[in-house]
Amino acid sequence: MKFNILAIALLAASLGLFTACNEHCAHNGDCDALLNIDYPAAYIVNGSNGTLSVVNLNDSKVDDEIDLNGATFPHHIYLSPDKTTMAVAITGTDLSGGHGNHGGGTGGFKVQIIDARTGDIHHEIATEHLPHNATFNKDGSELWVSQSAEAGHVLVFKTSDYSKITEIAVGKMPSEVTFSADGSMVFVANTEDGTVTMIDAATKVVLHTITVGETPVGAWPGADGNMFVDNETSQSISVLKVASSTVTATIPLGFKPGYAAYHPHHEELWVSDATHGKVAWFKYELGVWVNKGDFATGTDAHAIAFSSDNLKAFVTNQGAGNVSVIDISNHTKIKDIPVGSKPNGIVLRQ
Repeated sequence: MKFNILAIALLAASLGLFTACNEHCAHNGDCDALLNIDYPAAYIVNGSNGTLSVVNLNDSKVDDEIDLNGATFPHHIYLSPDKTTMAVAITGTDLSGGHGNHGGGTGGFKVQIIDARTGDIHHEIATEHLPHNATFNKDGSELWVSQSAEAGHVLVFKTSDYSKITEIAVGKMPSEVTFSADGSMVFVANTEDGTVTMIDAATKVVLHTITVGETPVGAWPGADGNMFVDNETSQSISVLKVASSTVTATIPLGFKPGYAAYHPHHEELWVSDATHGKVAWFKYELGVWVNKGDFATGTDAHAIAFSSDNLKAFVTNQGAGNVSVIDISNHTKIKDIPVGSKPNGIVLRQ
């Protein structure tokens, strides 16, 4: 009898009748099959769908989708340095129209920690206020989370168990928290203050509060030693030099910026034009940032990500519900990839 029971169990397992090892269960009890994302991938946050579209970078097609368990308006996504784990902020707020007065929200504020290969949501961190984003420090031992409130704070957690290390007071209604290219400094865009808070990543001490333009959303790192701050209301980029903690230039745009990304190989600054559905690109020539042109992507162009081979760029278009693939060498669109509704953040795992 024991042999027969064992034989039946082995047969059932071989037929896939016992699937516990291939499933994960959400907090509401629903179980979904684990994915096997064993290809180079782009992960796109679909704000209105509460999902992540997973694009296979080998052929630029959506191969998988990760359900975020009913999350309302996920926003932005970051990958751990070892490329195993992703963090997505759940804002409960539609930020596609801009970031002015974005501290309200509908509740359900949290950060989801997701396995990059399987799509398993293995941890959730509840926050009191809207978390604009969550990003990992240089060695992946910490997760930094911004909280949008009149008395703004950044929360720092240990990634070993996601216990909170500390809270750091910043300015009013902070949006994106980011690291300098070398990981030594942290920058927080205080949207309502028109300032950026600069923090020592190791000591967690606030070093400077730097005045930038009106309604700054993010200070985006450049390999040239600068942070590029996109100011929505001022329609400008503040160029903040990390070494001196000063704004060395202001780039007038004439449109509402959605994101800024510096490409080190071509030494180009790309800025998404949310107003006209384009991306403008700039070069630093003879001590001045020069607009070298623009190219169309899609309605409400937003986040920008560059491939590691320096051949392609990916731009999320919130209004168009797609991602544009761009040939970096000639600044032309290769194709659009349909994804979910109001895609905002994007990260590449290569």
